[in-house]
Amino acid sequence: MKKFNFPLDTVLNYKDQVLENLKTEHAQILASVAQQEKRIEELMEKSQSAAVRYREDTLCGVTVNIMREYERYITFIQQRIVTEQGILLKLKKKEEQKRTEVIEAKKEKASIDKLKEKKLDQYNKDVLKSEELFIEEFVSNTMSVRSSR
Repeated sequence: MKKFNFPLDTVLNYKDQVLENLKTEHAQILASVAQQEKRIEELMEKSQSAAVRYREDTLCGVTVNIMREYERYITFIQQRIVTEQGILLKLKKKEEQKRTEVIEAKKEKASIDKLKEKKLDQYNKDVLKSEELFIEEFVSNTMSVRSSR
């Protein structure tokens, strides 16, 4: 019997490539999310550090101009935190969307894999049947040759 050939192998390979590309894109987005979270954390630390220095300096007595500079700096950092959190929110939505795409691609690939598995099982059963038939014919022919002698 001829070798097993699955007609949807090219589709399966394509789906596999699509899945791998989506996984790579998802991993890149996850890295961006982690980087953005780190950026926000650093800004929060800067804000807290500036607030602590501000309190310490006001206890020691500083000029009004220095106090205003601290306040402007802290306000600027807090605005940047809000901006960066907005970016993080967009990245998380993008990550969620990409994760959904990965899941869908996995489902599509799995359905074709399952179909291939069924076809391979059927092929193996057919091969086994044809081999059994061949053996039966061989035995039958051998017996008929012996009985005719």
